[in-house]
Amino acid sequence: MIETLSDPQQPEPQPAPAKPRPKKKPRRTPLPDPNPNPNPNPDPPARAEPATRVVPRPLSCPGELSAAIHHLRRSDPLLCPLIDSHPAPSLHPFLPPFLTLARSILHQQLAFKAAASAYSRFLSLCGGAEAHVTPAAVLSLSVPDLRNIGISKRKAGYLHDLAKKFHTGLLSDEAILSMDDKSVTSLLTMVEGIGAWSVHMFLIFSLHRPDVLPVGDQGVRKGVQMLYGLEETPRPSQMERLCERWRPYRSVGSWYMWRLSEGRGGLGDGTGQLQQHQQQQQHHPQLLLDNGQNICNPRAFEQGMMSTQAHGSFSTIHSVEQ
Repeated sequence: MIETLSDPQQPEPQPAPAKPRPKKKPRRTPLPDPNPNPNPNPDPPARAEPATRVVPRPLSCPGELSAAIHHLRRSDPLLCPLIDSHPAPSLHPFLPPFLTLARSILHQQLAFKAAASAYSRFLSLCGGAEAHVTPAAVLSLSVPDLRNIGISKRKAGYLHDLAKKFHTGLLSDEAILSMDDKSVTSLLTMVEGIGAWSVHMFLIFSLHRPDVLPVGDQGVRKGVQMLYGLEETPRPSQMERLCERWRPYRSVGSWYMWRLSEGRGGLGDGTGQLQQHQQQQQHHPQLLLDNGQNICNPRAFEQGMMSTQAHGSFSTIHSVEQ
């Protein structure tokens, strides 16, 4: 048996000493940055601005009405006989939105002559001139004051609600003129006594907006039925589809539908019967149920709005919203 002997003069190997761990450096508190909002990118991409709705050019702008008629001729040839049989609509200057809306409320549930008389008394109460019809002036009138000139208690409440929304800044003439159609509709239908039909009339007659289709107006619906030979009066959803080709000038297309439904269409279909119906309506003008749950007289927007030289104005429409 062989034994392995170690060298007595050679020391036994020792294990290598463990390396000392490096000491942790104390955390240094960063110095305050002299520029609290550094911009590492010298040419950062432009920030995307929120999308804004575009306010269309009014029909009263130079060339717009001619462009509208040219577009309607080209996009819907069925309108050509109507266009040929009528002079182009003429446009009157803008009136202040508050004045127009107040007058439209006064005309609700009244025949035209009675409404004109009530409006004249209202002007006298405000100071005698349309320039004096302001939100502050209307708010200064009490309900008894308005009742004394023949304005109903409910209608007085509508006038006060309109004036309050203008007085507090929720609405203003300047803001309305700068809004797109959808925004105007959303805000004005918050006013008591003003529904979608009233806003449509306001957009067309007062603001001269070019692309408004009053789908709830019976006169426009009847005109569309006659134009396209439909068996029934089209529903609002059908109106949107049928009149899509008129964009962006559906307001002018609607004007021709009023002319057609009044028997002034020149198409030779039922004109005599419609003219007779119109003569009957001269003494009993139809009223319209606005979806603000109020009866509205279409003549409320007569003065200062769109008219024609030979055939009256939009105020001659007869419509019942269903």
